[in-house]
Amino acid sequence: MQELHDFFAKDLRSLPMPELRKDPIVGRWVIIATERAKRPVAPKPEPQSGDGGFCPFCEGQEDKTPHEIIAYRDRNTRPNEKGWRVRVVPNKFPALQVEGDLHKRGDGIYDKMNGIGAHEVIIECPQHEVTLANLSEENIREVLWVYRDRLVDLKKDPRLVYGMLFKNVGAAAGATLEHTHSQLIVTPIVPISVWEEMTGALEFFNYRGRCIYCDMIQQELGAEKRVVLDTPNFISFAPYASRFPFETWILPKNHNSHFENIQKTEVDELGTVLKTILLKL
Repeated sequence: MQELHDFFAKDLRSLPMPELRKDPIVGRWVIIATERAKRPVAPKPEPQSGDGGFCPFCEGQEDKTPHEIIAYRDRNTRPNEKGWRVRVVPNKFPALQVEGDLHKRGDGIYDKMNGIGAHEVIIECPQHEVTLANLSEENIREVLWVYRDRLVDLKKDPRLVYGMLFKNVGAAAGATLEHTHSQLIVTPIVPISVWEEMTGALEFFNYRGRCIYCDMIQQELGAEKRVVLDTPNFISFAPYASRFPFETWILPKNHNSHFENIQKTEVDELGTVLKTILLKL
């Protein structure tokens, strides 16, 4: 693991600007970020850093990551030092970069723009843990609050229109570090899969005058065939047209369009729901 240690000890360098290119046939925007090919690749099978291997996400290694954007910390602790519970840093090899202008332009029949956006890493706990399911409910709640805080902050940038939170777990999924973490990408375009979902929901509303998700919740609660967990404010179920085994949705029972509008009581409950669902999986 010495090679990874040397890599993360290096200073951040200026990276070439990524590009967003549009597929002229289906309208899908694709991120071209060649520098991401230089990310460190963990050996297979993945090493267990808890046995003494180097992990740049563990407490005490704050100088091995870019400077933190935000962190939930204990009192009287300083940024980029020990004492944090959840920590957000820029991705060292971002798919998109915050600095610059969109500079939309054509290339013959093709459309492209600069790869402007945000790409951040949410380190979910200071101790070396490989799964979110093993964290305490309170720890998970703080992770959810950090998600909200970052979405609210990045929403202020008029260039950016869509935020996506995701997790890659394990080498097969593309994760280069095993320490449990999430990523946030905020883009100047709406991904085609999200656009299709929004269009389908709008067509349902125009035809029936109701929200498709609210109707889906009522039907699943009535049928009780696919419900995984039912709590006062949330329902978790296997979707009727699941795309893969064990696909599980968590939806708020109260009609709401934006995660960043979530209330404290809902975060408290969602932390419990998320841990319960992960343990069930």
